[in-house]
Amino acid sequence: MAPPTSHAPEGYVCPFCGLAAGDVSAPDNRCALEDLVYQDEDVMVFIAVDGFGDHEGHAMISPTRHYETLYDLPDRVLQRISLMARQVALAMKQAWAPDGTSTRQHNEPAGNQHVWHYHLHVFPRWYEDQLYRHLRHPVAPEVRAVKARELAAALDATPTRLP
Repeated sequence: MAPPTSHAPEGYVCPFCGLAAGDVSAPDNRCALEDLVYQDEDVMVFIAVDGFGDHEGHAMISPTRHYETLYDLPDRVLQRISLMARQVALAMKQAWAPDGTSTRQHNEPAGNQHVWHYHLHVFPRWYEDQLYRHLRHPVAPEVRAVKARELAAALDATPTRLP
């Protein structure tokens, strides 16, 4: 079965491709270069521009190259994203000492996707944080930069676990 066609509007400038390329100057791009936690040829990790509730600073993992949805990802990239999700969750535990972690991913408009570049959310979780009952809100770039540095340091200290 062929993947669905793109849902990106005409003239869409992908903010995550801009971040991967080191150019966030597009007018609608809310990402900052300081959001970046990690990047290699396959994946990048960055702090999300929006938060939910009182605990700001969740991470997102995206392919470095542009793939719109889960359906489009090559197996190798999907494997790298999955392995990175475990490393990021372990790094969050070290950096911020949450009670747990959650992951979330959306595909297509009916699936609540609103950035047309695949991304997996990784959330630090605290007891009774009611994450899924909060509306998203912008997180200040300076807060994201601190969170990115904290998570990057913990990620550097987290051993890579290969199958």
